[in-house]
Amino acid sequence: MTKLSVRDTFALGFMAFALFLGAGNIIFPPFIGLQAGSHVWTAAAGFLVTAVGLPVLSVVALAKAGGEMGNIIRPVGKLAGNALIVACYLFIGPLFASPRTATVSYELGLAAYTGHSGNALYYYSLVYFAVVGLISFFPGRLLESVGKILAPLKIISLIVLGIAVLLLPAVPVQTPIAGYVASPLSSGIVNGYLTMDTLAGLAFGLVVVNAVRARGLASPAHITRYTIKAGIIAGVGLALVYLSLFMLGMKSTALAPDATNGADVLRAFVQHAFGDRGTLFLGVLITLACLVTAIGLTCSCAGYFSTLTPFSYQPLVLFFAALSFAISCAGLDTLIRVSVPVLIAVYPPFIILIVMSFLRHRLSQPVRVIAPATAVAFLCGVFDGLAAAGLERFVPSVYTTLPLHGQQMAWLFPAGIVLLLSFSLSRLNRTAQAAS
Repeated sequence: MTKLSVRDTFALGFMAFALFLGAGNIIFPPFIGLQAGSHVWTAAAGFLVTAVGLPVLSVVALAKAGGEMGNIIRPVGKLAGNALIVACYLFIGPLFASPRTATVSYELGLAAYTGHSGNALYYYSLVYFAVVGLISFFPGRLLESVGKILAPLKIISLIVLGIAVLLLPAVPVQTPIAGYVASPLSSGIVNGYLTMDTLAGLAFGLVVVNAVRARGLASPAHITRYTIKAGIIAGVGLALVYLSLFMLGMKSTALAPDATNGADVLRAFVQHAFGDRGTLFLGVLITLACLVTAIGLTCSCAGYFSTLTPFSYQPLVLFFAALSFAISCAGLDTLIRVSVPVLIAVYPPFIILIVMSFLRHRLSQPVRVIAPATAVAFLCGVFDGLAAAGLERFVPSVYTTLPLHGQQMAWLFPAGIVLLLSFSLSRLNRTAQAAS
């Protein structure tokens, strides 16, 4: 086979879209819309750069790398590269992100009917990860189960929500608050950055590549082409959903005046638009969103570790589903408290590696240029992670004076300087070698 049908191509894109759009992605934009007020579209522009642009870029980068994350991290060496890959899969997989999908869907769905009794979360997570494991067990059918069944259900739910947003009468736009008063663009960028979808894109990119291969396409050029198409379709879908959710938050000023997070905004809007059945609708929507994301994470983790360990794919699916279930029982608050600092620490080096993967072929000495900047980005990420964990005393005082430190993006300045210096030294070295 040398090509996919239009239907299969869109199913592939819908699958990628559904994998990306988890509960956190649905919760962030409404709160931005509520707080940004008249500056909402400036904040939205920043959010779209990091919550849509970078994740799609990571999928494209993985496709161009032949579906191998190892080709992206090669400039930092085998030992450091493998450590980064293992950390990426474990942190966004069974240790943090996958268990969090269960706890978030429980908190916004079933908890409204059962309260917060300990046994309810236990049994919910048990059933949840049994479904995740069952669907992930058959990766060759992932396009049919996710792209043609779960993703359309999720999209239909989002369309219903979007229509409700459009039908709600316009309301006076409130004055921006918090960081959206003076710096709405950077505040939007930071919120999109904290979705962590750039890391997830590397894992989901592998799922998309494997889904293309499962349809009988073996040529690297064809795999890359359809993976890029899927990434673009997913990006367009994400942007449309985010825009409707920004509008939802903007129109919810009177509905959720005391909201402290996006979940409060979304819950108030759904209750207003759909009445008592709104909670059930929100629960179904969030559960679908989280379930698809957990399936993608489990598939990608099992796929990667099956190449690294003597265990085959199916036993690893069961292991990661069971591990995710066990960790999810700790509850949402604990997971967020532990996971956010760790994810913030590993995020910056991956951004450097993903962006530079598109420019690496133009560098005569890519290792000398990319490796130092990646190391500095990782060190700065560790400082940001320590600060996020409340351990500011271990962060050098000079680091706290850098631009964007308050937004956990201070790593951009030193990493950028090192990248420019490394590139300049590489060019001088090349010129010296040519002269001799």
